[in-house]
Amino acid sequence: MQKILEISCGLDVHKESVVACIMKRRPWVIPEATETTEEMEIRTFGTFAKDLDELRGWVEWEGCRHVAMESTGIYWVPVYGALEGAHGGEIELMVTNARHMKNVPGRKSDVDDSEWIATLLMAGLLRGSFIPPADVRELRELTRYRKNIVRDIGTQKNRIEKYLVQSGVKLSTFLSDVFGVSGRNLLRVLASRGRLTEADVEAEAKAISRAKKDEIKTSIKGELGEHQREFLKMQVAHLDELQRHLAAVEASVAEKSKPFEREIERVDTIPGIAATAATALIAEVGVDMGRFPTAEHFCSWAGVAPGSNESAGKKKPAGVMQGNHYVKGLVCECAWSVVRMRNTYLSSFYWKVKQKRGAKKAIIALSRKILVIVYNLLKHGTVYSEDHYEAAKCSQEAFRLKKLNADAKRLGLALVPMAHA
Repeated sequence: MQKILEISCGLDVHKESVVACIMKRRPWVIPEATETTEEMEIRTFGTFAKDLDELRGWVEWEGCRHVAMESTGIYWVPVYGALEGAHGGEIELMVTNARHMKNVPGRKSDVDDSEWIATLLMAGLLRGSFIPPADVRELRELTRYRKNIVRDIGTQKNRIEKYLVQSGVKLSTFLSDVFGVSGRNLLRVLASRGRLTEADVEAEAKAISRAKKDEIKTSIKGELGEHQREFLKMQVAHLDELQRHLAAVEASVAEKSKPFEREIERVDTIPGIAATAATALIAEVGVDMGRFPTAEHFCSWAGVAPGSNESAGKKKPAGVMQGNHYVKGLVCECAWSVVRMRNTYLSSFYWKVKQKRGAKKAIIALSRKILVIVYNLLKHGTVYSEDHYEAAKCSQEAFRLKKLNADAKRLGLALVPMAHA
């Protein structure tokens, strides 16, 4: 391999150890000689804080400013954090995909892995994964944690509702939301006294639930025992604790997202994306689109780009590529929200693709379209406007009318007049 770096460092990262290999390219002592020789040193470090400080000191003492490591689960994160500030921050850290740097199978060891990584890095054959800045990573931790808390709240609500049905109290039959204002009031009375009376329903049912009070009265027959009341209290208390914790996490998210308010507002202008989704999207991709050469690279990184499987001139079926499943899941949720809208470019795009390819492929295509828009909004500092897509909307409307006229002509019906520019 042709060497393009003078010195490189490869790290083979594990849970309890890091094997580091520093490779140097030295010229021969003879001035007129053009050949070079390589020096290599391999050391093994632990993964505790003091061990990572030693690793950082060794890298700085050797004068190495190019370090590559494998993205091994979550074990690379503390190593990356320890080396991020080396040489005053003037260091190029590269976290690479394991499948991009596989060695020849056979005699394999941790030492060989670190040496292979250093060799590939010195030859310039490694491509680093996207790692956002520290402030974006901190926001990302909070938004991902918020998603987990919301999932836990949903699980706890289902657990409580299942226990109520098991105990003979079927409030969910007549209440669309057992944990709304009326439902929580009835739960509080039920946990304290073990039964509900018609007077309780009259007093605690609020708003639209009052119209269903007669049906609710039929679902409250029965009484909870002492154990059932105590168990219901514990479940409701845990739900309240989760909701208070969610409020604290959302406050932290709001504080951490203040530096990105303008970018969040730009992304929020896209139909189907609310402020919460915009914040989570910024936390995943950051605000610097310079890391992605084109919108196609951005969509491929997110996992909504079509794969390619061609051999001997024949194209075989290939699904979407693997990518950031957080971004992919988030943008697909937003795409389903767009589907329910009317008279927008994105919704009309979905229905057009759905007629040809089906709902699932149309959602992936719409997700990719949304990410392309996000890429351009963040890169050029603009906001979303339907005016930019009027020509496309007109062409889609003409396509729809043309199809209607073709069907009408086939059935012998009156033709639909088409507008002309």
